[in-house]
Amino acid sequence: MAALVGALIIGLSLGLFGSGGSILTVPVLLYLLHMPAELAIASSLLIVAGISLFGSVHNGMKKLISWRHVLWFGLPGMVGTYVGAWAGTRVDGRWQLLVFAILMIVAAVLMWRSKLKEVAMLPDFNKTKVIADGLLVGAVTGFVGVGGGFLIVPALVIMAGLPIAVSVATSLLIIAMKSFVGFAKYYLVFSSQGVQFAWSVMGLMILAGVVGSYFGGWIGRRLAKDKLQRGFAVFLIVMAVIVITQSVL
Repeated sequence: MAALVGALIIGLSLGLFGSGGSILTVPVLLYLLHMPAELAIASSLLIVAGISLFGSVHNGMKKLISWRHVLWFGLPGMVGTYVGAWAGTRVDGRWQLLVFAILMIVAAVLMWRSKLKEVAMLPDFNKTKVIADGLLVGAVTGFVGVGGGFLIVPALVIMAGLPIAVSVATSLLIIAMKSFVGFAKYYLVFSSQGVQFAWSVMGLMILAGVVGSYFGGWIGRRLAKDKLQRGFAVFLIVMAVIVITQSVL
């Protein structure tokens, strides 16, 4: 039950902000389900991918997705994610969790300071920069098991000049693409080592997360997003401290 509640919150975060889901997924798997760090990181990728994919179907029907950015940001991101996942299978899980906690703090600072307003004009589309950003975010995704939405959404708004709604929708699809690839790499390596995944648990969390994501989208259209962002930023700082003190030190 605790895991299902956690999955609902994960979905709410993805629906509200287009990010934050995987930041929450790893702690839920670590501390509520008591998974080993490496398995929690790998499993979080599939859970976030499944939730994000369902949300992307709805966004696609509403024509909110920028397919150009999916192509030039998302596809390189898949390559980066595969490389990051390969690196993640070769280091101690505590190092992954330390990087993960640092990224939570970075995400909190971005969400606290960010004022993602609509822009009047779109800047030039720099393919080289977009590809490089995709590769970098993808590598982070694979290494620590995060979707990277907290980096993707600000990048799409501030650097690519996309409206917030389009950035959130595009971010979800890119997260799904990268997370599926990252999980595939972990699955290949861990299966060869005889590691068993909790498929039923992951399936239930995906279903609960999908429900939460739709509620998140509905709530996001009715509440002040700046206050929500700041509240979530404080929560991320608290979770980062817990991860460092409980699993790293």
